[in-house]
Amino acid sequence: IEALAAGAPENGFSLREIFDQLDESAFGAGLFLLALPCCIPFLYGVPQVVSLPMMALAAQMAMGREQPWMPDKLANRHIDRKGLTQMASGGRKWLGKRSERVIGLFLCIFCASILVPLPMTNTVPGFAVAIASFGLMQKDGLMVIGGLIIGTAWVSGLIGAVMLGAVSLFG
Repeated sequence: IEALAAGAPENGFSLREIFDQLDESAFGAGLFLLALPCCIPFLYGVPQVVSLPMMALAAQMAMGREQPWMPDKLANRHIDRKGLTQMASGGRKWLGKRSERVIGLFLCIFCASILVPLPMTNTVPGFAVAIASFGLMQKDGLMVIGGLIIGTAWVSGLIGAVMLGAVSLFG
């Protein structure tokens, strides 16, 4: 989206032109652009308006369409270069670095659990970190989420086991 904004003419592109340029990423990028207003806390009204086009794009994906379809009235609406630039920087601000920080926090917790001096406590969180890290390198969100789920389940189980052990010792 940043590259698209940088190369946009002053009057920008129509939504149809944006989707055409995004090619195979059109569904993801379209959903991303529409989802950005939904990420802003305490913003009411706009998220409810953009949820219908988001649902339409998601339904088209579920039906197996190759390219997103939209009515001409919507497809011909222009987003100028300034608007595209704001969307790209807003997306990076809200979902780029912040999401990396959240992922980093989770990975730090998983790495800390490796320090627990019990047999085999390094394997599962090690796999979780490896999977999430590989997902980050490949820009594969599903792998990142998979690694985070594995690591969170492991840490939760470890905390549960420690608490159960403490209760049985002191309770």
